[in-house]
Amino acid sequence: MSEGFPNWQPTACILCSRNCGIEVELEGRTMKRIRGDKAHPISAGYLCQKAQRLNFYQNHADRLTTPLRRSEDGTYEAISWETAIAEIAARLVNLRDTFGGESLAYFGGGGQGNHLAGPYGKSLRTAMQTRNYYSALAQEKTGGFWVDGRLFGRQNCHATEDVEHADVVVFIGTNPWQSHGIRNARVFLRDLHKDPNRKMIVIDPRRTETAELADLHLQVRPGTDAFLLAAILATIVREGEEDAEFLATRTIGFDAVRAALLDVPIEDYAERAGLALADVQQAARWITSASRCAIRTDLGIEHTLHSTLNQYLRALLYLLTGNFNRPGGNVLHTALVPLMGHSAEGEQQKRSAVTKFPFITNLLPPNILPAEIDNDDPARTRGLFVDSANPLVSMPDTQAYREAFAKLDLLVVVDVAMTETARLAHYVLPASSQFEKCEATFFNAEFPANAFHLRRALFDPLPGTLAEPEIYTRLIRAMEVLPSDFTELKEAATQGRLPFALAFQKLMKQQPELADYGPVILYETLGPTLPAGLAGAAFLWATAHQFAAKHPDAVRRAGHSGEGPMLGEALFEAILNSPHGVLFSVNEYEESWSFLRHKDQRIHLEIPEMLAELQALNAEPLTPSSDYPFVLMAGERRSYNANTIYRDPAWRRDDPDGALRIHPEDASSLGLNDGDFARCESKQGAVIARVELTASVLRGVVTLPHGYGMDYPDETGVRRTNGANINELTAAADCDAIAGTPWHKHIPVRLTAVASV
Repeated sequence: MSEGFPNWQPTACILCSRNCGIEVELEGRTMKRIRGDKAHPISAGYLCQKAQRLNFYQNHADRLTTPLRRSEDGTYEAISWETAIAEIAARLVNLRDTFGGESLAYFGGGGQGNHLAGPYGKSLRTAMQTRNYYSALAQEKTGGFWVDGRLFGRQNCHATEDVEHADVVVFIGTNPWQSHGIRNARVFLRDLHKDPNRKMIVIDPRRTETAELADLHLQVRPGTDAFLLAAILATIVREGEEDAEFLATRTIGFDAVRAALLDVPIEDYAERAGLALADVQQAARWITSASRCAIRTDLGIEHTLHSTLNQYLRALLYLLTGNFNRPGGNVLHTALVPLMGHSAEGEQQKRSAVTKFPFITNLLPPNILPAEIDNDDPARTRGLFVDSANPLVSMPDTQAYREAFAKLDLLVVVDVAMTETARLAHYVLPASSQFEKCEATFFNAEFPANAFHLRRALFDPLPGTLAEPEIYTRLIRAMEVLPSDFTELKEAATQGRLPFALAFQKLMKQQPELADYGPVILYETLGPTLPAGLAGAAFLWATAHQFAAKHPDAVRRAGHSGEGPMLGEALFEAILNSPHGVLFSVNEYEESWSFLRHKDQRIHLEIPEMLAELQALNAEPLTPSSDYPFVLMAGERRSYNANTIYRDPAWRRDDPDGALRIHPEDASSLGLNDGDFARCESKQGAVIARVELTASVLRGVVTLPHGYGMDYPDETGVRRTNGANINELTAAADCDAIAGTPWHKHIPVRLTAVASV
């Protein structure tokens, strides 16, 4: 950075969806110390231990500093940016024009906390003429988005949980102590635990750190969440404790839901879930007796059997009890830059070319990507562009991905590191790190006050790297899809925002087909007039204006003033000039009802596909496999694991290789002691893991964390794999039928003792 900057700089953590504000003390290109940023409008100084290790992301041995091209013998040679851009653009155009745009696909669009690339990725997909878009979001959340679309009218109608104001908080399949996901998680959990007037219910097969603080822990058997949730809901309905007034005035379809729930054999389902009937009833009664109840869920029920049904049943928990769009419940919220779109159903539904899987929120699930590539169909995927993602490690079925990627005509990877996926690519493009460019996150799901944080670079870009907006702009220009260099717009931008706005509106009116290239056009024209280093955020100018026009009262409550376009300008200026983050909307609870998108402004409770699956639970057999007697819950969140952007294993203070956790009695039956090694084998593959004995898991259940299984050079330069890659065990076909979300939390495995490794 320029001389004269103070050593402590504001930015944000990039390790989970909270993206807490932090301050970093710099020493050269090193993050010497990290602390919570008290000026951040949401996290207000909160920080967990993982953020303090961010220097291991910024500085490590696998950083890339030059574009690379793979040779025929599999080695890589350094090439110039000019050569890389020209060759990649030519090959994309050739595939597009020869086989059609649907022969191309896009994966990623910004890693954790690295979202400014996303809109530019949309521009590239437009140039590629493809709608094939895969992302981690589609591996995790699309079942819930599909349910939201049916309930609320659009798949991007998303409800957050107002846990701070709830009397009863229910955590299902989530461990906020480690995964966070709620504001200032550990402080909140401690306060909730200590408050005699509030209660916490945790539904989780593990005795997690959060479960230890709960008033009631329902230690459900893996894969039986739907049985438990159905039993709780059936108890509520049978006891007549649903909110009749809310249901009558705000919803339609309750009669069908009620009839389905009355058919639920509550005692049998409680037994299937491995729980005492009294505990199930206690949970139902605490929920219905609470004046305010919030439901928080996560991957525990999104990556297991009946994933989409689980999302439907958890929504019914807050809807049937009237805990919706009111303090302490679950609330629809605003979004400055929505993370997801909406995919039509019925006759207008779009499907993938080969597997015919439906799009949800304009996304396809990563589970189907290998099958879309590895086939002989003329419509198969032939070219793939991967941005800030490592699907070979982080997506289901590593072997299927490995085989499919070998059959691609073109694989391009944009990343800060030479990842496992990058090593299979035809071209690798080195991006600047998240702390070497302006960045932001679109995980803005707060209510009533919502915030956005545009972060400035802490360091100059590593030589040889480029920020994604520049990479995408160069590629799109090389593909020759833009009609001009927009000289008039550039001139207007130098005269001020008002002349620029008039010129930009004129261009969009005359050439509406350029709308999807808006981020690139704004980057080239408005970007150079912004403060140094913020050109990549130029598209936020249009975003701020659109948001202010749609939600003017909420924007004014957030502290911004102005009428008409001046309100949008005020919001944009505040975003640019607030290095600690800025509130962009403050809503009133009643306003959330205007976010519903059904024409009748009601919640449509009846979802026939979900009620049919609920009814089919009755006939579902309990068939534990004698060949694979254990259930592996993969992807456990622990103190020192995170997403795959951390490559250097030295960042971990404990659990260096990601131990396999097992109940002591199970370990004894297998002749395993603490610290021994075991072979964990599924129908798909096998890994070797160190064993850790713990009574926090049920008998018959084992766990492994995510974020391991990557190789890294040791002190002698020899590359060594650190821990187990859980996706060597997962099978692409094992996923939810509606959303394609994988069953990471329910993998049948067998264990055998092995010699030390």
